[in-house]
Parts: sequence; C-alpha cells; structure tokens
Amino acid sequence: MNNKYLSMLLLGGLALASSCSKYTDIKTQGSLIPSAIDNYRYILNNTSTFEYSGKMTDLAAADVAIVDSAQQATIEGNSDNFYLRNSYLWKSPIIEVTTSHDPDWDNYYGRIFNCNIVVNEVPTSTGGTDSTKAELIAEALTHRADAYLNLVNEYAKPYNSATASSDLGVPLVLTQDLNQKLNRTTVAVIYNKIEADLKEAIPALPKASAYNTLPDKAAAYSLLARFYLLKGDYTNAGLYADSALTLQSALNDLGTITTMPYRKNDPEIIFGKIAGSSFTYSPFILRLSDDILNLLGTKDMRYQLFTKSTSSYFGSNYTGRYFCREQINFESRNYGTSVPEMMLIKAEVLARAGSTDAAMDEVNLLRQKRFKAADYVALTATDKNDALVKVIEERRREFMCRLLPWMDQRRLKDDPLFSKTYTRTWQGQTYTLEPSSNRYVFPIATYVLGLNPEIEQNP
Repeated sequence: MNNKYLSMLLLGGLALASSCSKYTDIKTQGSLIPSAIDNYRYILNNTSTFEYSGKMTDLAAADVAIVDSAQQATIEGNSDNFYLRNSYLWKSPIIEVTTSHDPDWDNYYGRIFNCNIVVNEVPTSTGGTDSTKAELIAEALTHRADAYLNLVNEYAKPYNSATASSDLGVPLVLTQDLNQKLNRTTVAVIYNKIEADLKEAIPALPKASAYNTLPDKAAAYSLLARFYLLKGDYTNAGLYADSALTLQSALNDLGTITTMPYRKNDPEIIFGKIAGSSFTYSPFILRLSDDILNLLGTKDMRYQLFTKSTSSYFGSNYTGRYFCREQINFESRNYGTSVPEMMLIKAEVLARAGSTDAAMDEVNLLRQKRFKAADYVALTATDKNDALVKVIEERRREFMCRLLPWMDQRRLKDDPLFSKTYTRTWQGQTYTLEPSSNRYVFPIATYVLGLNPEIEQNP
C-alpha cells in the first residue's frame, strides 16, 4: 500500500491525524517539548477524538420502524442518506456510493490510531513518572478495547466458541505504520486482544475519574462485563458487572427527576461514549416500532420522557412516536457502559443460572427508578426461561436506540427463546432478516476495500 492512500481504515480520514498533529508535530509548538509526557495527556484529554462511535447499528435494530412514505421518500431523494435506508434494510452495500467513507469504520479506526500513538510512544517519553506513564497507557488501552469490541460486533460474526478461531474478524492495527498490511485476523484473536488490553489497563487506572469520558477502573470492569456477555461467558460477565457496581451504582429516578443531567455528569454512565451522529431531525429521526412501544407501555417514564409523537413534531405525514432522548439536552445518545447495563447483565447471569427470584430482584431495582411510585408494579417470573425473557425485554426498554439492541439481536439470534425473522417494507418492496442471514454482519465499504485490497469482504 502506498503512502498516498493512507488508509481510511487507519485514520478515518487524515482529519484525525491532523487534529492531533498539534501534539505530535512538536516543531510547530514552541510551548511544548518534543517527546514530553504532557503531549500525550493533551491527546487523551481531547475527548472528541475518543468518544465518537458508530451510528448505523441503531437503524438495523428492531427498535426502529421507518414506515412513513414521507420519510422514505426524503431519504431516497439524497444519495448521502442512502446509508440510512441500507442499514435499516440490512442491504449490501450499506455505503452505496463507492467514493464515500464508512462513518462507523472511520470513527473506530481513527480512535485506534490515536490510542496506538499513546501506547507506543509514552514508554520513551520524558518528564513523567512510571506511574503517570502507566496510567496514560491504561487509558489508551481501554479506549482501544472499546473500539475493537464495537468493530468486531459490527463487521464480524457474533462470537461462537466453535468457530471464532476461523471466523473473519477485523484488521488488528497496533502501530501507526501507514504501510502495514491490513489483512483481517480472526474473531478469536480480536477478542483475546480486547481481553488482554483491559486486564492490563485495570491496575494503572484511577479508582475514579473527573468525567465519565476518561477511563477509570469501573470503566474497564464494565467493558469486561459487556465483553464477556457478548462472548457468552456468563460467569465472568457477572463477576465484572459486580466489580463495576461496587465502584459505581447510582441511578436516576425518572419518576421524580425534573432535569436530566448532561451526559458527562450523568451518575448512571460509567464510561461515556456517543453515537457518531445525532438522529434528531427529519429524515434522520429514529421512529420507533410498535413492538418496542408496546413493550414500554405508556406509564413507563422511558416512554413519557424519551419518546414523542412524530406527527406533532414533524407534521401529519409522519406517524407513531420517535426516540427523542437526544432532544432533551441536545446531546448524542450514549453508547458507553452504564449502571443499568451492569444491573441487567447481573440479572441475565442470575436468570441463566436458575436464580429466578434474584434475577427479578435485580430487574425490579432498576424498574423502581423507571416509574412514578403510583405506577410501579414489580415483575415476577415463573421459571428460568421466563426470567431470561423478562431480563432481555428490560434491556430492550432501557437501551432502545443505543447500540445494545443490535448486539443483543446478534448474540441471541440462534436462541429458540429469541430467534425471529424480521420483515421490513420499503416503497413497496419487502426485505427479510432471518436468524441465519449473513446480514447480521455489516459489509465493509467499497472505498475501504479499494484502498486495502488485502481486506476480504463479508459474504
């Protein structure tokens, strides 16, 4: 690969490299010293470099129903919006314009590039103690692990212990070398690296950080809990969820709250990450499916606070309700780990182990904070399977339109309790997503493949 191509895989466009050049191209900065430790703290404190994630997974998940002809027609009218349609319909290619970048791929690999700068250059930097260097590296490892966990759960098959060592994963990029080959490694290799990075990071991370966008021990524990859940290792998922909850366990009481906290100060968020863009205005709104609305019910405060009538906001050509959480503080939706996620991971682990009552107790601890006191009714379960179904339903209510529903669809698609064929209609044509479909794996953009022909496309 020639330098002139400078793969979009590595940098998400050279914009990210440029944005951090004020820290690495020291010759232009008289106030900074080449190789000084402060340069790397500045990089890590540049939050926007590390917090942006993907956005297309929310369109693919069952929470969303783009059924109004007006919304469909508006999307069809602009090729820049075709990724909305193609993500929603599980089509290939998703990025239809061959000269266009994949925003999800770019965001994750751009973050990885900057993490690699810190991991590889901090050991030889000057002016810092060994503990300071270790903490900077630990932060970068945590950010990198989160990026790879999202990448492998978007562009590769769900983790399967029987096939992970042969299933194609994503390119594992650990250096800033722009000429390296970018062949895809396996799902198992990516998962092993995520696990190793997080476990290496934990000892050097602070017990608490000033903002949830900066990694601390709870952030690493919570990522490991999500990681093990996606891997199907429920014992470890529960252990790390408990570790995270020991350090952070606050919940917002939606039944009494008067002002929603801003994301960076939200006590529920453990590790703050945001979607690659906000879906706040037409035609980008996330119109909600009847399925998720019926599951919520009108007394649930997540229905009352986080959904709005679509027609009242966008006009009579739109129907139903849409996800309006982003309009409360005009912040993009959180993709990062949270206290509710850890509680529901713990509940799922208990349900799978047959501890039905304990699983429901954990679910109800959360639900008490999701209703007005007069409307709250505790859930019960008749057996192990009923408890598991109720936990997954609570995950759908809690995390609608926020990355995890698509991850859950992928990991549970072959489970008889949750296996389902999804159907969507677009301008008179019907599309289906069966449990065995390859469309649970996103295709890699043609532009990326053109720059990096060694990368194999997903089937």
